[in-house]
Amino acid sequence: MKLKWPNIMFIGFLLSTVAVTFSESESSESESSESDIISRFQQYLKIKTNHPSPNYKQSSEFLISEANSLSLHSQTIELVPGKPLVLLKWVGTSPDLPAIMLYSHTDVVPAEHDKWDHPPFEAHLDSDGRIYARGSQDMKCVAMQYLEAVRKLKQWGFQPKRSIYLAFAPDEEIGGHDGAEKFSLSRVFQDLNVAIVLDEGLPSPDANYRAFYAEKSPWWLVIKAVGIPGHGAKLYDNSAMENLLKSIESIQRYRASQFDSIKAGLKAIGDVVSINTVFLKAGTPSPTGFVMNLQPSEAEAGFDIRVPPTVDTESLERRISEEWAPTWRNMSFTFKQKMYGRDASGKPAITKTDSSNPWWALLENAVQEAGGKLGKPEIFPASTDARYFRNLGFPAIGFSPIANTPDLLHDHNEFLHKDEYLKGIKIYESIIKAYASYDEHEIDERFKDEL
Repeated sequence: MKLKWPNIMFIGFLLSTVAVTFSESESSESESSESDIISRFQQYLKIKTNHPSPNYKQSSEFLISEANSLSLHSQTIELVPGKPLVLLKWVGTSPDLPAIMLYSHTDVVPAEHDKWDHPPFEAHLDSDGRIYARGSQDMKCVAMQYLEAVRKLKQWGFQPKRSIYLAFAPDEEIGGHDGAEKFSLSRVFQDLNVAIVLDEGLPSPDANYRAFYAEKSPWWLVIKAVGIPGHGAKLYDNSAMENLLKSIESIQRYRASQFDSIKAGLKAIGDVVSINTVFLKAGTPSPTGFVMNLQPSEAEAGFDIRVPPTVDTESLERRISEEWAPTWRNMSFTFKQKMYGRDASGKPAITKTDSSNPWWALLENAVQEAGGKLGKPEIFPASTDARYFRNLGFPAIGFSPIANTPDLLHDHNEFLHKDEYLKGIKIYESIIKAYASYDEHEIDERFKDEL
């Protein structure tokens, strides 16, 4: 049958209409999907897991609900009563291969509500696409990016070769002692047979993502000076305040020397010893404040020191005892916390970034395949839970897929742009796929065949 010209035109009109309808439908579905993804992120951000009273019960219930929607195995572990760790599992097709662990912490630091432009636990999305919330960068974003990446991979029918564990732990912001530390030493963790741990990183101000292979260890130092009390108008040597101020001056000179190497571009912040005064304590209290005509007999100062694993710690300890708090000047010192970035053999707890570590190369390639790029490997300038796994000899990489974003961890108005969050999900889809598919035995066999 021969079609007449008007009929051909009509069929063409129908086909173009169908094409437009499909296009609009796909666009609508995409927008709906993005809206759902952002909504789930906001739900998690709204849960108040801030110290001193984090609502771990609500966050655990939310995470288990997400696990159920993804058909993941889930369990809640309380190594310390009232501090649950949620552990999810996506079973691999070759479960005997060492597993992948995607790690995050559920707690966040407190927020000064009156200093924020938007309430810190409402997850406000502004007209520019910024999501304001405590935890939007540190690190509820990464936790949800893990889950959303798994959701996408499952939708595509991807089957991981290695089993994948997703761990959501408590108390990182107060040291991780009842969370990651106990978990890393537990039989539960040992039985997981983990090959690699991924944990949090930091936002990048430029287009290159940041990845961390080690981190500084916290030394929380308290220096105390004692001296003879005296009248406020009297001049004499070796008062408590004079001795403490001499120590502070010496510490500030050392701090400046470290900071100058960063300003000159010679070192990154993770490569130097950072030291900051966090409290001063002296004086005799009175109903109106302090007694102003009395020189105190005691004075204290606290310092947050962060020590890279490459630093000579014995030399730093001598500096503290001989220069910053010498006994001959009526000084003493204690540590509120003192950790060494060393593994069980006494070597620096560092995850290798060369060809001997396939996980680093896989990460770099996966990020590139997803349209991103890694910057130079770094030492994390503060502390994360990854240190507990590195100290046991496990490779651990700190990575938050956040680029073109100011670092607002623990700051007022912490935010993450929705586009950056969505892009990070695609990055993690690529990473999880690469990690979960990696089989060194297959590579060895192919290499033998080629020979």
